[in-house]
Amino acid sequence: MKPLLQRLYREWFKPLALIILISAPLRSAVVDWNWVPSGSMKPTIVEGDLVLVNKLAYDLKVPFTTRHLAEWSAPARGDIVVFFSPENGTRLVKRVIGLPGDTIELRRNILFINGVAQTYATQDAASYARDIFEDPHPIVAVESIGATDHLVLALPGRRALRSFAPCTVPVGTYFMMGDSRDNSRDSRFFGPVPRKKIVGRASGVIVSFDTQRFLLPRFQRIAHPLAYDGT
Repeated sequence: MKPLLQRLYREWFKPLALIILISAPLRSAVVDWNWVPSGSMKPTIVEGDLVLVNKLAYDLKVPFTTRHLAEWSAPARGDIVVFFSPENGTRLVKRVIGLPGDTIELRRNILFINGVAQTYATQDAASYARDIFEDPHPIVAVESIGATDHLVLALPGRRALRSFAPCTVPVGTYFMMGDSRDNSRDSRFFGPVPRKKIVGRASGVIVSFDTQRFLLPRFQRIAHPLAYDGT
């Protein structure tokens, strides 16, 4: 029995422990992934997506902490980021809408940044209907915020917060919103997000499983980029 345990330790437990010792700090400080359980970022990200998170996009952190060792960049308007909610600590995926010092306002789902209305181009929602279940008549549009174009979704049949008065984003914080504007709990409800709570930037979908169809793989979303390409 003892030789068997020694063999198991040498051939299985020891290599596994080494893998964990190497991979855990890397996942904590370098690269990570995040399952998306909700539709708050539709149609850019859908339920069942596993997104890749670049934790070195903005800074280097002490593994297993939020303490910054170095910072070389800052989240840009339009970035999709993973962060810890200031409301309850849950990890969320949202888009950066307001930078420190910006004034953000929403009027009937039209976004105003520093007093300027952002531009919108309505899209044919039929091509996205397979992954939209919340409303029989969704509205999909391309929102242009600065140099970034991205898709947004409106669900007219839902009760939602579609307007709020101008608010200034405090220094050291960022205003986050989901792309599914009528189905997202974001900075409209819990306020701007402190910089230290941002985990990293989401860069693409690794794999995806259809939560409405028995977790069947969505092959078309494997290695799918999150940046809008105009189609």
